[in-house]
Amino acid sequence: MFDVNCTRWLVLINCLLLSGCNDSMLNNPYSAIEHDKSILYSSFSERPKHLDPAVSYSSNEYAIIGQIYEPLFQYHYLKRPYQLIPLTATKMPEITYLSEDESGRLLTMRTVPETVRFTDYLIEIKSGVHYQPHPALAKMEKYIYHDLEADDLAGISTITDFEKLGTREMIAEDYVHQIKRLVHPKIHSPIAELMKQYIVGLDDFSNAAKEKNWLEFRAQNISGVEVIDKYHFRIRIYGKYPQFIFWLSMPFFSPMPWEADVFYGQEGLAERNISLDWFPIGTGPYMLMENNPNRQMVLSKNPYFHLERYPNAGESHDLALGLLADAGKPLPFIDKVIYVLEKETIPYWNKFLQGYYDASGVASDSFDQAIQFTGSGQAALTPELQEKEIRLQTAVTTSISYLGFNMIDSIVGGKSDKARKLRRAISIAIDYEEYISIFMNGRGVPAQGLLPPGIFGFEADLDGLNPYVYDWNDGYQRKSIDTAKRLMDEAGFKAGIDSSTLEPLVLYLDTAASGPDDRARLNWYRKQFSKLGIQLVIRATDYNRFQQKIRSGNAQLFLWGWNADYPDPENFFFLLYGPHSKIKTGGENAVNYQNDAYDRLFEQMRNLANGPDRLAKIHQLQEIIRYDAPWVLGFYPKSYSLIHSWYQNLKPHLMANNKLKYTRIDSVKRNRLRQAWNVPLWWPLMLLIGLLGILIFPAIIVYRKRKKAVINAL
Repeated sequence: MFDVNCTRWLVLINCLLLSGCNDSMLNNPYSAIEHDKSILYSSFSERPKHLDPAVSYSSNEYAIIGQIYEPLFQYHYLKRPYQLIPLTATKMPEITYLSEDESGRLLTMRTVPETVRFTDYLIEIKSGVHYQPHPALAKMEKYIYHDLEADDLAGISTITDFEKLGTREMIAEDYVHQIKRLVHPKIHSPIAELMKQYIVGLDDFSNAAKEKNWLEFRAQNISGVEVIDKYHFRIRIYGKYPQFIFWLSMPFFSPMPWEADVFYGQEGLAERNISLDWFPIGTGPYMLMENNPNRQMVLSKNPYFHLERYPNAGESHDLALGLLADAGKPLPFIDKVIYVLEKETIPYWNKFLQGYYDASGVASDSFDQAIQFTGSGQAALTPELQEKEIRLQTAVTTSISYLGFNMIDSIVGGKSDKARKLRRAISIAIDYEEYISIFMNGRGVPAQGLLPPGIFGFEADLDGLNPYVYDWNDGYQRKSIDTAKRLMDEAGFKAGIDSSTLEPLVLYLDTAASGPDDRARLNWYRKQFSKLGIQLVIRATDYNRFQQKIRSGNAQLFLWGWNADYPDPENFFFLLYGPHSKIKTGGENAVNYQNDAYDRLFEQMRNLANGPDRLAKIHQLQEIIRYDAPWVLGFYPKSYSLIHSWYQNLKPHLMANNKLKYTRIDSVKRNRLRQAWNVPLWWPLMLLIGLLGILIFPAIIVYRKRKKAVINAL
């Protein structure tokens, strides 16, 4: 009675179902052959613009190049407070100070004299450190790819299309070459002007080296930077600048083989996106094997990476936390890192919960699903995440977010009492406590000064109070809006009306933000200004145009921020140092603030060792900034990180950008939990097929009966 074809069809469906009912994860976005590999899975939302260490200065860029390039020094991964140790240097530099006697002769001293004319840094680098395999270093009797013709580039679209690769040992000249690159006219390093102020002869070198090709550029010398031999070189700086050692620990001072510039400088490569901004060449534990901004970026182990071991010591509690289980073992532990393009937070979050990403931040739309607060106000994980053995790490970052007033603007800028009171009124009116609660789920600390926690000179409680914006009432209490309105009256802007023109006060906020979440934030800012009767006009533009407005001084108000380069107060106070004005020198003083008393104090403070004298000057600098209010001091962001149990050896570190080499993936545990969390639910489909069968079988029987009746009738 039953149709043979229907029978076959149902048997086929059952076979397919049975074949699918196994341990495979149908939603796995990765190749099945990778499931037991030591691979870290992360993401990026936009392509890092610069991977050239002379230019790169953004956190999303450092996340990549920090694993590829190696400066001379690095931060100890486990010890706190943060401590610099040698990386490619054999030891910390030998520092000598030079002063002049009465006859003008230079005297060399190991202790700091009263007046320092120059400071010398003698640096010894490690032998046997080699670069990653790269076509720029491929060599027979001569370099294979240094004289490319147009025909040679046929079929070349990426760096991996070059057949031959080579390596060589890192030498002292490579560090000197990188220092030269900081002032190359085509490179546009963001620290070029700053380094010209410190490194002896760098400014003269910059002028003399213009219009030279790379080989001529290599032959030009800097008077204050000397290659002594293959493994030793000396840097001489003007005066005394203790923070210079921190710069030597940043990617700006990574070694760069001259061959890379000759190779990448050839005609036809830049058009193919074959450049240092796309394909780095370093000595670090990883190398960039794929850079496809529309899909993924892939780091793989550098086969020529020199021996480096996991630290043997840390803080007292690190042993109990398991952070010393790998002590003394060779680095790195992870074989490959895959960064997948993810533009939206929700898909990333869902994949993290499924185990397909190894760590995650906490976006606003998933905050309630991840975090709950205890009775004492402490952040904790929700039961769902605790059941998955996910760990939460929190830290107040060494960063500050602020609203900047362009100090050369005719309305909000300048030194007049009128402008100062206007700035103070706005500082009171912008309720950052509310902002942190609404838009950051409490992940921030309102700023009382320039220095965040963790930086010498930061003070908490009453000692750290900004008295122009807050009162003390068993804690910080923002001054009332009535206080802000009185300041508006005194400034000549009663109820938001300019007394000199009788016109409403209109201010302009420039921003590169334009998404739905950004619009809500910007509307919130409008409401804050409207408390004072001020009409705030938002001028949104793309990021490049926004940066150009800041550089040219055409932004009246803007939202800005700063992440510490190194853990020293100088790295924050220099943001308001007059000679670093954005419009004058392209420096990091984005608001173009100028105050002679501040500049003098800054110059005295920056060269002092941490101690009472330095702290006293920090107090004075904080007072000047609070009084003048060139910024609305916003907040210090608080980071929340979620980490799966199989992602090991993670310790919060706010300074290091090369942390990846210390971490480990337990791929066996990851695969087991992924399978447990992603079991296919077959019963709904089987139920549906059963229901269809119940509906279809009677119809088939009726059809067969009618067909048989027709046949019998014939």
